[in-house]
Amino acid sequence: MTFTFVTAASSLALLVTATAAAQDAVKGTNMLPPVDPKKTVPSLAALVARPGSELADVVERYTTDRGALGRRYDAAGSPDQRRRMREFYQAWRSRLREVDYGKLGQEGHIDYILLENRLRHELELLARDDKLIGETAALVPFADQVLALQDARRRLVAMDPAAAARSLARVADRADSLRKLFEAPPRKNGGAAFGDSATAPASAPASPPASAPQVTKIVAYHAAQQLEQVRATLGTWFKYYDGYDPMFSWWSRDPYKRADEALKKYGKTLREKIVGWKEGDDEPIVGVPIGADGLKADLAYEMIPYTPEQLIGIAEREYAWSEAEMKKASREMGFGDDWKQALEKVKNTFVEPGKQPELIRDLAKQAEAFLDAHDYVTVPPLAREVWRMEMMSPERQKVSPFFLGGEVILVSYPTDAMSEDDKMMSMRGNNPHFSHATVFHELIPGHHLQQFMNARYNPHRRAFATPFWNEGQSLYWEMFLWDQGFHKSPEDRVGALFWRMHRSARIIFSLRYHLGTMTPQEAVDFLVEKVGFERANAEGEVRRSFNGSYAPLYQIGYMIGGLQLRALHKELVESGRMTNRQFHDAILEGGPMPIEMVRARLTKQTLPREYAAQWKFGGPL
Repeated sequence: MTFTFVTAASSLALLVTATAAAQDAVKGTNMLPPVDPKKTVPSLAALVARPGSELADVVERYTTDRGALGRRYDAAGSPDQRRRMREFYQAWRSRLREVDYGKLGQEGHIDYILLENRLRHELELLARDDKLIGETAALVPFADQVLALQDARRRLVAMDPAAAARSLARVADRADSLRKLFEAPPRKNGGAAFGDSATAPASAPASPPASAPQVTKIVAYHAAQQLEQVRATLGTWFKYYDGYDPMFSWWSRDPYKRADEALKKYGKTLREKIVGWKEGDDEPIVGVPIGADGLKADLAYEMIPYTPEQLIGIAEREYAWSEAEMKKASREMGFGDDWKQALEKVKNTFVEPGKQPELIRDLAKQAEAFLDAHDYVTVPPLAREVWRMEMMSPERQKVSPFFLGGEVILVSYPTDAMSEDDKMMSMRGNNPHFSHATVFHELIPGHHLQQFMNARYNPHRRAFATPFWNEGQSLYWEMFLWDQGFHKSPEDRVGALFWRMHRSARIIFSLRYHLGTMTPQEAVDFLVEKVGFERANAEGEVRRSFNGSYAPLYQIGYMIGGLQLRALHKELVESGRMTNRQFHDAILEGGPMPIEMVRARLTKQTLPREYAAQWKFGGPL
């Protein structure tokens, strides 16, 4: 292995040879091996004989009906949409109670509990959305009025063109009036206008002009998002009638243009004057902290019988283990206990632009060969054949600085249009040793194999998908392959440990953020200082954690779900009750669900109708 160290100014000349990880992988694999078509078809007799859940069709019906209502009530957050979905969940809970629970088998019991859990949580989420809409009402008081137009269209109410024009004019006037309040100069008594303090925490109210609504940056950020959604819905509504109804166009075309422009300008003002988000800048990291009560509700839904503080304690324990192992690898590399120097050397082993797809291909084949050699899990031939690779856009790399996977693995690596700093951060953050521990996380036996099996075994349970199962399982494989000696070199171990530290850090910063004890900027600094992130990658990681792309508990699902599966492996495999292959196949074929229910299923636990989470998987704290 050779390395060339250069300054940032000449970084594009840094063309490093492939690392040992790539060299040890399958060599010369420029084409996939030939496929025997018959082997891609499973034993149909075995599939016919497989026992199933009595409630499989019930869950499929719920998923189908929910999807149909989502398409019908397509004005998200409208009065009709909120009312109808609440009625839907309440009615399903009532109907579910009519099922004779005692006549169900274990698979049916599992689906009953999971469906009841899902319905209850959906109602809790609607209540949470109602609270957020109430908080933004002062900034977007016309939202229900606009969304009701689309609701009326969906109810096939006859259009009154003149009334529609008057409604549009009122919306434009109200949006313009509010915008002017926030664009007014600061008060003469020296109070700052919204957004003047770049260092104020996102949750602290600023001093507005006298008559402007007083809101926090968090509320203003989500009001701006709501405005974009309202504007998009209004555009859909207008296009339905415009040109097809001559009287509508005669009355409403100009009022619509004015309303659309007013909403656009008002949203821009909220972003710039309150949130501090200038056009052309990266999206700020704001988010919506859900607080202790929200965390309690979400943890109950995920069947995690721990408090946020206890989970932070588990994460700190796991981080300490990773740091100790990192120092061991660092000493092997000649850096003593200064593991950040070892990490720096690993980051500089990136491959030259254009070569990342070949590296990922070889690492994927290496992981598959390792699994086959030890008979750890069944990998259907078709699963090996169908995964594909695409390149991630520069825009998406701002929130996903590392590659993503499934049936398609998205490669995060620089494009020629990116700045030199961004190119370096992308290459360093996706170096071969980091990738050695995560290509299989995304493909086989990770997300691609999960999704492949989800679509073929108990597919109805995709309704109960949870990051504690899908991300937790991929993280479990990272821990499992570490235990089995997959990472031979100290450089590969440093790469694997970087991710282990990262997953621990995710628990700490995300829970503390939602508890209100850590700001987004402090979370970025935490990743840089405690894990060794590139700053731009840390910003992307925190941005995607808090800006609505993922549920509040998503980021803790990796490590906590992995630890749950590891504890279950110890209980069932290390005790001799199951082989590795039996254990891993049973998890994949059972379908996604909270890991406590995976345990109940594999141990054939008796499940009462009113089941409550109780499994303490984390060991002594």
